[in-house]
Amino acid sequence: MSQTRGRYDFIIGLVLAMSSSIFIGGSFILKKKGLLRLARKGSMRAGQGGHAYLKEWLWWAGLLSMGAGEVANFAAYAFAPATLVTPLGALSVLVSAILSSFFLNEKLNLHGKLGCLLSILGSTVMVIHAPQEEEVETLDEMSHKLGDPGFVVFATLVVIVSLILICVVGPRHGQTNILVYITICSVIGALSVSCVKGLGIAIKELFAGKPVLKHPLSWILLLSLTVCVSTQINYLNRALDIFNTSIVTPIYYVIFTTSVLTCSAILFKEWQHMAADDVIGTFSGFLTIIVGIFLLHAFKDVNFTLANLPVSLRKDDRTANGTLLSTYDSFNDDDENSACLGEVQSTESLSARRNGSLSAF
Repeated sequence: MSQTRGRYDFIIGLVLAMSSSIFIGGSFILKKKGLLRLARKGSMRAGQGGHAYLKEWLWWAGLLSMGAGEVANFAAYAFAPATLVTPLGALSVLVSAILSSFFLNEKLNLHGKLGCLLSILGSTVMVIHAPQEEEVETLDEMSHKLGDPGFVVFATLVVIVSLILICVVGPRHGQTNILVYITICSVIGALSVSCVKGLGIAIKELFAGKPVLKHPLSWILLLSLTVCVSTQINYLNRALDIFNTSIVTPIYYVIFTTSVLTCSAILFKEWQHMAADDVIGTFSGFLTIIVGIFLLHAFKDVNFTLANLPVSLRKDDRTANGTLLSTYDSFNDDDENSACLGEVQSTESLSARRNGSLSAF
């Protein structure tokens, strides 16, 4: 009975996590469509301080979609292991990229398509090999988990490292080193996920009619979550304001997910009873998602498709044979190829007409 219920909860958590990614990924498209509609109407844009988007229903639809996604993500932590829910958050990036190519006419190049495929494959592998966490049904059990010496040491180290980065390293190197602010919001994010797990258990108990509001741990978790999320938003916004989004997003995903996996393994002993093939499968899926996200973001501005792949291969062959292309030649190589192709076609057409071939016409 316990195994059946655990499997049922796992499926619910998986569906909620995937639904969250779809809602959050779609919310960016709806908001963008709303902002583009306002721009075509001549309204003052949000980047210039305008607030006309508050009157646009598409923008509100995007906001509600993001809210639904966050609620689904919050609920997913109450049913499924954090080791599964957190990495699946990468699917929202994938959904956003795919929908952008359809509804916003933003081209998805070859690297982006490969990145999407790798993210899907990595997520599938992680779902297949996802660990089963120890059952925590009540706030009393959660309180016992939080008091475990291993987790106490981990949480203490996280707080100390965060304070050092905030008070000492941040003012000196935060404007030049991308890892400073991202590390702050990533390691604190591990604690916020633990708080979300605890509050999810509290909500389940509340619906069961138990006096959850009288339990001090509920308010401690709520206060801790507020502090953690506020800190995360603050330093993530700083990182996005200073550095390129295409660099911040994959680095944040990697460090944040690694921190959550470590925290979850210590708090819920998710890895304790895993077989060797499941451990390898989980890490392989995670690394595959990382590579997919990297390809999707790092090369999104590179115009590279299957159509120009033969031209690139010819350039590589020419370089390998010792004939290095100059910058001018590399930029005009395509034009020369087009000109040569046009001459060949003209010659063939003229020859066909001389021979009386109707195919020339």
